[in-house]
Parts: sequence; C-alpha cells; structure tokens
Amino acid sequence: MAEATRRGTARVPGLLIIASRTSRRLAPVVARDTQGHYEPLVPFAYYERLSRRDQATYRESDAVAAIPLEGARELAPVVEALRAALVRDDVRAVATASAEIAGRISRALGATAPVVEVLAVRPSRDWGELHGLYTQEAEAALIRVWMRTARHARVVAFRTFLRTLLHELCHHLDFEVLGLSRSFHTEGFFKRESSLFRQLVPSATGPQQASLALRGRRRRV
Repeated sequence: MAEATRRGTARVPGLLIIASRTSRRLAPVVARDTQGHYEPLVPFAYYERLSRRDQATYRESDAVAAIPLEGARELAPVVEALRAALVRDDVRAVATASAEIAGRISRALGATAPVVEVLAVRPSRDWGELHGLYTQEAEAALIRVWMRTARHARVVAFRTFLRTLLHELCHHLDFEVLGLSRSFHTEGFFKRESSLFRQLVPSATGPQQASLALRGRRRRV
C-alpha cells in the first residue's frame, strides 16, 4: 500500500547514486573497433579514462544485451494499471504499480525488491531534466521516478515513465543479478532496458530481437 509522504509524492515501502537525465551526454555508449579498442559513439564517452578494472566491468556489462523474463505476460494487468493510473494522474496508484513491477521483476530474477518512490515534478538544471534516480542505501536500494515534466508539470507519457522505471531497475539488476561492481551506461545496458520494455509492452517489439541473452551468473553477496 502506498504511503503519502508529502504533497505530490508517494512512497511504497519495500552510498551509490546513479541518475537518469534527459541529456544523452550522460549516457555513454561505445563500440569495439577492429583493433579491439572502444570508440565513443556519443560525446564525453569515458571508457578510455576508466581504470582497467572498471573497463573490464564496462565490457562485461556491454556483453549482456537482454534479460529474459519468465512470466512477463503475468505482469500485463499491473502494466495496464500503471498506464491507467498515469492517465488519471493518481500518484498513489502509480507508485503502487511501479513498486509491484520492480519488485516482481527483481524477485523473478533472484534479486531483492527495491523500494520505489514516485515524486512529482522533475528537477531540472542547465543539463536538462532528471527523470529517475537509483541509490544504494544502508536499508535497501531505492528507485525514485518523477511523473511530471519540469517545463509544464504535465504527467509523463506512459512509455516514457515505464522506460525510466526499467532504466533505474536495470542499475539494480546490474549489482544483484549480473554481480557487477559498478553500473555503467553501456550499449548492452540500454539493450537490457529495451528488452524488459518489449516483454512488458509486446506491441513495442520490433522485428529484430536482442542477440544475446542474460547468462546464468551467481549473485554476489
């Protein structure tokens, strides 16, 4: 059950900080060249500046392009409930559905369920709008998602909101399912986000399926 914490905010019970912003400058995507190096495809890609250990983590993340989710169809009613709640501008219902989606996906993959907090208007600065935020705190992992645009305070479109929720959830899964020491924005990361979205919203599935599946890995404690 959602618990109102302040006006325009609902939190559902259920330090590293990772933010999702509008600006693509903060989402480096890289590709291998013929010599085995990584070449940036967007401005300010930081792979070459990473330590060798972090480069290895980056490549490990980049190699996983999909997250097969058994029972994805069983989440259809919850996904539809999220869509309807956004149309109604019902923050409590949005928070409840968001927490159920994140929790059920996490548990299905052997991860703990993160706490989900739905907030009102997106924070914004000269770099753009903050869509979502993932933090690891002492008590539990926390996902924050904003449901109104910064400029006009309009409710975010369903697909945009769900993608943001899944984006932050993918950071959580990087640690708890893939066992990565850090969660980087890699090409594989964005493909994993898209693979979850396509399974929850089958109408969004394109003709080309992800080429790599989530490989069996032990969770790191």
